[in-house]
Amino acid sequence: MDYRKSKAPVNTVTRNIMELCKDTGNIYESVAIVAKRANQISQEIKQDLNKKLAEFASYNDSLEEVFENREQIEISRYYEKLPKATLLATEEFVEGNVYWRDPSRDKEEGLQ
Repeated sequence: MDYRKSKAPVNTVTRNIMELCKDTGNIYESVAIVAKRANQISQEIKQDLNKKLAEFASYNDSLEEVFENREQIEISRYYEKLPKATLLATEEFVEGNVYWRDPSRDKEEGLQ
């Protein structure tokens, strides 16, 4: 998913609980799915940010040579303004873009 082009809101939104649990039938299961997806998105964003900031890394041991880099500040501000990973994951889940499965249900359906 390209989180930069997401339609997810950047602030908190009140959700209809019934809409969140219509696929799973259990709100707690839906929250667990969204939480796992949010962790994946968070890791992806973190890797992307670290890769971009690594270009500006200074490997000198001198603390006196630390200076302000305007591009680095702009990159950091951009990532701060992105929607949080939980909002992105919730939006994906509501739109039906998250693949999930329950192995215990798969076993039950296979036995019947």
